[in-house]
Amino acid sequence: MHPRRHQPHAHGPTARPAPGATGRPRRLARGLRAAALILPLLALPALGQEAPCRQALALGLDVSGSVDGAEYRLQLDGLANALSHPDVVDALLAAAGAPVSLAVYEWSGPTSQALIVDWTAITDATALLSVTERLRSNTRTPADPSTALGTALIVGGQLLARQQACWKRTLDISGDGESNTGRRPQDLDDAPELAGITVNALVIAPDMIAPPAGAQGLLGYFETYVIRGPGAFAEHAEDFAAYEAAMVRKLLKELQGMVVGAAETGAPALQTAADAPAAAGLVD
Repeated sequence: MHPRRHQPHAHGPTARPAPGATGRPRRLARGLRAAALILPLLALPALGQEAPCRQALALGLDVSGSVDGAEYRLQLDGLANALSHPDVVDALLAAAGAPVSLAVYEWSGPTSQALIVDWTAITDATALLSVTERLRSNTRTPADPSTALGTALIVGGQLLARQQACWKRTLDISGDGESNTGRRPQDLDDAPELAGITVNALVIAPDMIAPPAGAQGLLGYFETYVIRGPGAFAEHAEDFAAYEAAMVRKLLKELQGMVVGAAETGAPALQTAADAPAAAGLVD
């Protein structure tokens, strides 16, 4: 005789579900509702934070004694013209939701650096025009005629320290000679101001003169001691008259990779981080 099995009453309690069976759907529903609220916010900057910046680009212009008045204007007007080149404009404005920020300063001796354009987010053509007009109207500041290239690098790094949130931070140094005073570029490998940034160069030197005075010697100097960081490179201009065309080439090379990353994925193509100190004040 088999023991009688319990048959639940038709109006009695239903069978208890497996442990956690009813909790899971509720938790899932709550999670989906929370995600629906949170996900749209992930595309926005956090409260109190600035909009995304895909690249901070600081440009340091050589105004040492080897640069005369005409060459000074060729350099500033050449940069303004390069920034106005249609291909460069397209690259700068390709991802307005995560713009490039620009700053420009001039440098010569150890205590001679002057800010020409403070950090400006290039969100539209009007913002870009404000930068180019400032370059065209700027007049040369009397300065020490020596060439403190190491100090120029440090000052550029301090300027970029104000742009920690940018996905990539790049320092562009233009120069027509080797450092002859102050800290040497080759002694800055451990400088905290240069940590986490890319340093590119635009070398201005004729290509007819044999090294070490000519282009190959000076270009080699910049490639060995000055440029540094991911993807760093040096561009060459034969003289200041060729500066504009060389700057266009350099800007396109620097900007196009970041444009692809921002436009196609909405995320940085290359993200860097640094523990650089706060920027030192530049003369404005």
